[in-house]
Amino acid sequence: MARDLPHGRPEGSAEKRMISAGAAETFIRANTTLAAPPHVPEIRLHLADEAHDLWQRTEVELQELGLPPPFWAFAWAGGQGLARHLLDHPEYVRGKRVLDFATGSGLVAIAAAMAGASEVLAADTDPFSASACRLNMAANGVRFDIAGHDVVGDKVEADVVLAGDVFYDKALAARIIPWFQALAGRRIAVLVGDPGRAYLPRECLRRLAEYEVPVTHALEDAEVKRTIVWQFA
Repeated sequence: MARDLPHGRPEGSAEKRMISAGAAETFIRANTTLAAPPHVPEIRLHLADEAHDLWQRTEVELQELGLPPPFWAFAWAGGQGLARHLLDHPEYVRGKRVLDFATGSGLVAIAAAMAGASEVLAADTDPFSASACRLNMAANGVRFDIAGHDVVGDKVEADVVLAGDVFYDKALAARIIPWFQALAGRRIAVLVGDPGRAYLPRECLRRLAEYEVPVTHALEDAEVKRTIVWQFA
Protein backbone atom coordinates (compact mmCIF):
# COMPACT_ATOMS: atom_id res chain seq x y z
CA MET A 1 0.00 0.00 0.00
CA ALA A 2 2.44 2.59 1.19
CA ARG A 3 4.66 2.27 -1.86
CA ASP A 4 2.05 4.15 -3.90
CA LEU A 5 1.05 6.80 -1.40
CA PRO A 6 3.34 9.72 -2.34
CA HIS A 7 1.69 9.83 -5.76
CA GLY A 8 -1.90 9.51 -4.54
CA ARG A 9 -4.95 11.73 -4.81
CA PRO A 10 -4.25 15.48 -4.64
CA GLU A 11 -6.07 17.55 -2.04
CA GLY A 12 -9.68 18.12 -3.10
CA SER A 13 -9.32 16.45 -6.51
CA ALA A 14 -11.59 13.41 -6.15
CA GLU A 15 -15.02 12.64 -4.87
CA LYS A 16 -15.13 11.77 -1.20
CA ARG A 17 -16.74 8.61 0.06
CA MET A 18 -19.63 9.38 2.41
CA ILE A 19 -18.89 7.83 5.78
CA SER A 20 -20.14 8.56 9.27
CA ALA A 21 -17.76 9.76 11.96
CA GLY A 22 -18.54 6.66 14.03
CA ALA A 23 -17.76 4.29 11.16
CA ALA A 24 -14.56 6.16 10.36
CA GLU A 25 -13.39 5.97 13.98
CA THR A 26 -14.16 2.25 14.09
CA PHE A 27 -12.19 1.71 10.88
CA ILE A 28 -9.21 3.72 12.19
CA ARG A 29 -9.11 1.88 15.53
CA ALA A 30 -9.24 -1.47 13.72
CA ASN A 31 -6.46 -0.63 11.26
CA THR A 32 -3.94 1.30 13.36
CA THR A 33 -1.98 1.24 16.59
CA LEU A 34 -1.39 4.19 18.91
CA ALA A 35 2.33 4.90 18.57
CA ALA A 36 4.87 7.74 18.68
CA PRO A 37 6.45 8.94 15.41
CA PRO A 38 10.24 8.51 15.77
CA HIS A 39 11.15 12.19 15.31
CA VAL A 40 8.44 13.53 17.64
CA PRO A 41 8.20 11.00 20.51
CA GLU A 42 6.20 13.53 22.56
CA ILE A 43 3.20 12.89 20.29
CA ARG A 44 1.13 9.73 19.90
CA LEU A 45 -0.85 8.97 16.75
CA HIS A 46 -3.04 6.20 15.41
CA LEU A 47 -0.66 4.83 12.75
CA ALA A 48 -0.67 1.87 10.38
CA ASP A 49 2.31 -0.42 9.97
CA GLU A 50 3.18 -3.81 8.54
CA ALA A 51 0.99 -5.54 11.15
CA HIS A 52 -2.20 -4.01 9.76
CA ASP A 53 -4.33 -5.02 6.80
CA LEU A 54 -4.48 -1.35 5.75
CA TRP A 55 -0.72 -1.40 5.11
CA GLN A 56 -0.98 -4.49 2.91
CA ARG A 57 -3.71 -3.23 0.60
CA THR A 58 -2.70 -1.59 -2.68
CA GLU A 59 -4.14 1.74 -3.75
CA VAL A 60 -6.20 -0.06 -6.40
CA GLU A 61 -7.71 -2.35 -3.76
CA LEU A 62 -8.63 0.63 -1.61
CA GLN A 63 -10.25 2.37 -4.57
CA GLU A 64 -12.35 -0.73 -5.20
CA LEU A 65 -13.53 -0.48 -1.59
CA GLY A 66 -14.36 3.19 -2.06
CA LEU A 67 -11.50 4.30 0.21
CA PRO A 68 -9.03 7.10 -0.55
CA PRO A 69 -5.31 6.52 0.07
CA PRO A 70 -4.87 6.68 3.86
CA PHE A 71 -2.45 9.60 4.12
CA TRP A 72 -3.75 10.12 7.68
CA ALA A 73 -2.38 6.71 8.75
CA PHE A 74 1.32 7.58 8.32
CA ALA A 75 3.66 10.14 9.89
CA TRP A 76 5.27 11.61 6.77
CA ALA A 77 8.80 13.01 6.97
CA GLY A 78 7.77 16.59 6.15
CA GLY A 79 5.15 16.61 8.87
CA GLN A 80 7.53 15.11 11.41
CA GLY A 81 10.20 17.70 10.64
CA LEU A 82 7.75 20.59 10.86
CA ALA A 83 6.22 19.27 14.09
CA ARG A 84 9.71 18.88 15.59
CA HIS A 85 10.53 22.47 14.66
CA LEU A 86 7.41 23.80 16.36
CA LEU A 87 8.06 21.87 19.55
CA ASP A 88 11.68 23.03 19.64
CA HIS A 89 10.86 26.62 18.61
CA PRO A 90 7.38 27.36 20.01
CA GLU A 91 7.83 31.08 19.39
CA TYR A 92 6.70 30.51 15.80
CA VAL A 93 3.15 29.73 16.95
CA ARG A 94 2.84 30.63 20.64
CA GLY A 95 -0.20 32.86 21.17
CA LYS A 96 -0.98 32.88 17.44
CA ARG A 97 -3.84 31.70 15.22
CA VAL A 98 -2.72 28.73 13.14
CA LEU A 99 -4.04 26.90 10.07
CA ASP A 100 -2.59 23.44 9.43
CA PHE A 101 -3.22 22.74 5.74
CA ALA A 102 -3.70 19.11 4.55
CA THR A 103 -3.42 18.01 8.17
CA GLY A 104 -3.87 14.27 7.62
CA SER A 105 -3.43 12.71 11.06
CA GLY A 106 -3.30 16.11 12.74
CA LEU A 107 0.37 15.69 13.66
CA VAL A 108 1.42 19.28 12.91
CA ALA A 109 -1.78 20.71 14.38
CA ILE A 110 -1.12 18.78 17.59
CA ALA A 111 2.44 20.12 17.72
CA ALA A 112 1.15 23.68 17.23
CA ALA A 113 -1.37 23.24 20.05
CA MET A 114 1.31 21.79 22.32
CA ALA A 115 3.59 24.72 21.44
CA GLY A 116 1.00 27.20 22.71
CA ALA A 117 -0.95 28.38 19.65
CA SER A 118 -4.01 30.36 20.72
CA GLU A 119 -6.20 28.81 17.99
CA VAL A 120 -5.59 25.91 15.61
CA LEU A 121 -7.68 24.98 12.58
CA ALA A 122 -6.75 21.70 10.88
CA ALA A 123 -7.98 21.40 7.27
CA ASP A 124 -8.15 18.32 5.07
CA THR A 125 -10.64 17.03 2.50
CA ASP A 126 -9.98 13.35 3.26
CA PRO A 127 -13.19 11.91 4.80
CA PHE A 128 -11.18 9.96 7.40
CA SER A 129 -8.91 12.83 8.46
CA ALA A 130 -11.39 14.50 10.82
CA SER A 131 -11.95 11.26 12.73
CA ALA A 132 -8.21 10.56 12.85
CA CYS A 133 -7.66 14.08 14.19
CA ARG A 134 -10.29 13.64 16.89
CA LEU A 135 -8.78 10.35 18.04
CA ASN A 136 -5.27 11.82 18.00
CA MET A 137 -6.38 14.96 19.85
CA ALA A 138 -7.78 12.76 22.62
CA ALA A 139 -4.57 10.74 22.76
CA ASN A 140 -2.51 13.90 23.27
CA GLY A 141 -4.81 15.94 25.47
CA VAL A 142 -5.18 18.86 23.05
CA ARG A 143 -8.07 20.48 21.21
CA PHE A 144 -8.34 22.20 17.84
CA ASP A 145 -10.98 22.89 15.20
CA ILE A 146 -11.34 20.86 12.01
CA ALA A 147 -12.35 21.93 8.48
CA GLY A 148 -13.29 19.22 6.01
CA HIS A 149 -13.65 21.42 2.91
CA ASP A 150 -11.07 22.56 0.36
CA VAL A 151 -9.58 25.76 1.79
CA VAL A 152 -7.21 26.56 -1.08
CA GLY A 153 -7.81 30.16 -2.12
CA ASP A 154 -9.73 31.05 1.03
CA LYS A 155 -9.02 34.27 2.87
CA VAL A 156 -7.29 32.80 5.89
CA GLU A 157 -7.93 34.31 9.31
CA ALA A 158 -4.63 33.12 10.77
CA ASP A 159 -1.21 34.40 11.70
CA VAL A 160 0.61 31.23 10.65
CA VAL A 161 -0.11 28.61 7.97
CA LEU A 162 1.60 25.22 8.31
CA ALA A 163 1.95 22.55 5.63
CA GLY A 164 3.78 19.27 6.06
CA ASP A 165 4.77 17.30 2.96
CA VAL A 166 2.39 18.81 0.39
CA PHE A 167 4.59 19.20 -2.72
CA TYR A 168 4.44 15.60 -3.97
CA ASP A 169 1.86 16.25 -6.71
CA LYS A 170 2.22 18.64 -9.65
CA ALA A 171 -1.44 19.68 -9.85
CA LEU A 172 -1.69 20.27 -6.11
CA ALA A 173 1.53 22.30 -6.09
CA ALA A 174 0.24 24.46 -8.95
CA ARG A 175 -2.84 25.31 -6.87
CA ILE A 176 -1.22 25.98 -3.53
CA ILE A 177 1.99 27.82 -4.47
CA PRO A 178 0.26 31.06 -5.61
CA TRP A 179 -2.08 30.82 -2.61
CA PHE A 180 0.83 30.46 -0.20
CA GLN A 181 2.59 33.36 -1.91
CA ALA A 182 -0.51 35.53 -1.54
CA LEU A 183 -0.77 34.63 2.14
CA ALA A 184 2.89 35.47 2.69
CA GLY A 185 2.25 38.81 0.95
CA ARG A 186 -0.36 39.52 3.63
CA ARG A 187 2.33 38.98 6.30
CA ILE A 188 1.00 35.54 7.23
CA ALA A 189 3.92 33.25 8.05
CA VAL A 190 3.73 30.18 5.78
CA LEU A 191 5.94 27.35 7.05
CA VAL A 192 6.37 24.05 5.21
CA GLY A 193 8.18 20.84 6.03
CA ASP A 194 9.53 18.98 3.01
CA PRO A 195 11.88 16.00 2.46
CA GLY A 196 12.79 16.90 -1.12
CA ARG A 197 9.52 16.32 -2.96
CA ALA A 198 9.56 16.94 -6.70
CA TYR A 199 7.42 20.09 -6.82
CA LEU A 200 8.86 22.09 -3.92
CA PRO A 201 9.27 25.74 -5.12
CA ARG A 202 12.71 26.38 -3.62
CA GLU A 203 12.98 29.74 -5.38
CA CYS A 204 10.12 31.05 -3.21
CA LEU A 205 11.47 29.79 0.10
CA ARG A 206 13.81 30.66 2.94
CA ARG A 207 15.41 27.79 4.86
CA LEU A 208 14.74 27.73 8.60
CA ALA A 209 16.04 24.36 9.79
CA GLU A 210 17.12 20.89 8.68
CA TYR A 211 16.41 17.52 10.30
CA GLU A 212 17.35 13.90 9.70
CA VAL A 213 13.99 12.16 10.09
CA PRO A 214 13.79 8.37 10.56
CA VAL A 215 11.22 6.91 8.17
CA THR A 216 9.85 3.54 7.18
CA HIS A 217 11.74 2.09 4.22
CA ALA A 218 8.56 0.81 2.57
CA LEU A 219 7.15 4.36 2.55
CA GLU A 220 10.16 6.33 1.39
CA ASP A 221 12.65 3.79 -0.01
CA ALA A 222 15.06 5.06 2.66
CA GLU A 223 15.72 4.73 6.39
CA VAL A 224 16.25 8.46 6.98
CA LYS A 225 15.01 11.48 5.01
CA ARG A 226 16.75 14.86 5.14
CA THR A 227 13.83 17.15 5.85
CA ILE A 228 13.94 20.93 5.66
CA VAL A 229 11.59 23.43 7.25
CA TRP A 230 11.07 26.41 4.93
CA GLN A 231 9.24 29.70 5.08
CA PHE A 232 7.66 31.35 2.06
CA ALA A 233 9.52 34.60 1.43
